Amino acid sequence: MKILFAATEAVPFCKTGGLGDVCGALPIELAKLGHEVMLVIPAFRRALDSGQPIEPTNEHFSIEIGGRDVAGRFLKSHLPDSNVPVYLVEQHHYYDRPELYRQSGADYADNCERFVFFCRAVLEAIDRFAPDTQLVHCHDWQTGLLPVYLKVLDGSAASLERVASVFTIHNLAYQGSFWHLDMPLTGLDWSYFNHDQLEFYGQLNFMKSGLSFADSLTTVSPTYAKEIQAAELGCGLDGVLRHRADDLHGIINGVDYNEWNPDTDRRIAASFNANTYREGKPLCKAALQREMNLPQAFGTPLLAIVGRLADQKGFDLLAQVIPQTAERGGVQWAILGTGEPQYHEQLSELAARFPERVAVRLEFSNDLAHRIEAGADMFVMPSRYEPCGLNQMYSLRYGTVPIVRSTGGLADTITNTTPETLANRTANGFSFADYSADALMHAVDRALAAYHEEETWRQIVSTGMRQDWSWANSARQYSELYRDTLERVNLV
Repeated sequence: MKILFAATEAVPFCKTGGLGDVCGALPIELAKLGHEVMLVIPAFRRALDSGQPIEPTNEHFSIEIGGRDVAGRFLKSHLPDSNVPVYLVEQHHYYDRPELYRQSGADYADNCERFVFFCRAVLEAIDRFAPDTQLVHCHDWQTGLLPVYLKVLDGSAASLERVASVFTIHNLAYQGSFWHLDMPLTGLDWSYFNHDQLEFYGQLNFMKSGLSFADSLTTVSPTYAKEIQAAELGCGLDGVLRHRADDLHGIINGVDYNEWNPDTDRRIAASFNANTYREGKPLCKAALQREMNLPQAFGTPLLAIVGRLADQKGFDLLAQVIPQTAERGGVQWAILGTGEPQYHEQLSELAARFPERVAVRLEFSNDLAHRIEAGADMFVMPSRYEPCGLNQMYSLRYGTVPIVRSTGGLADTITNTTPETLANRTANGFSFADYSADALMHAVDRALAAYHEEETWRQIVSTGMRQDWSWANSARQYSELYRDTLERVNLV
């Protein structure tokens, strides 16, 4: 099949979350299965500064946006160690900015215009570089208008009539909702601004547009696919998703084991695998304790957190649990991330109050994230909701036992430790259901108790390290979905 990926993030060009990991890895795995895959992303400043080889093309284009012509150009690169071409949409006014979507805590005011232009530019890329494209895989709200354009544009875009679309929801909470008077920027007729298509509570909604027009819908875990069809996590779009339930599929994200593998990871103090972790992991733990200015006490369990400091990630629960455990003693915490100012303040206060038990780095550091995964004993993810989550899968490979709330992808990847799961050797972590500090504390206490039972802990660690959550599994599922989609819409 000939597949085009349209996305706004892809490792190693630019990333703010899991979307970048998906679009940097999945196209490569699909190419290994024999598909012809092409990726189109905006030429964000961060992408141009990524250090990847990027060259100009002679392909210039112009798109009418709001009654004026806006010029653009395509640049070209490749995903590393692959033959997957990457075309970058260059338009300096839209994309040469410090951040991708927002700055100083506020969205860019012209985001609607910026991503209308990007969606239209993807159509130009199809016309110029891949006119025989069979399917466009669109990712998140920024590409939500693409399935619409593929269905309704005519004239010069007539060749697109035989192009199917798949739309993936990475996080339903971010929808791309804009003032209704931005509708003319899209170039679409006002007739599409209705309750069943582009309109959502009086606003133009890019996410709803993709959900309404794409031939197939996916999200990044089977459990999240079910959760978003209910009001609690449906973000107002649960009715649309229930209506399209037959077309909605949950496919768990994968892990790039070229990047996240303690046996080959050059960022960590000592390499190890499922057979050698008892020799290598203690060295990594000691190095992490030194780096985080914690006492080097191998027998003290070290709990870790890496991620965005926000309510969604359960930091309102952690703000209660961390001081409780620190006051009791016998544990250490290593925390890395940035986010909401209240949590910056709270965590800084805890680090000052318990300097030998709580270490905090309020920054983004991929290198330190690797060292935390390698050196910690447990990784804590008490998310309010989690479409997929990747850190729990990284943790499994690094022998760092996850403690998670059973939601979304966390429920799909972590098997709670119980007498039954220990007996059948499927236990790979600890999970809890109720979103409460008490439930999290109980899960932490269960994990700490197991940590001091050497044989039990060794079994849990070994089970997790030997599991395969690679992209190869996910790619096979996407390949089947693409084929089923083309057959269903009579394009094969």
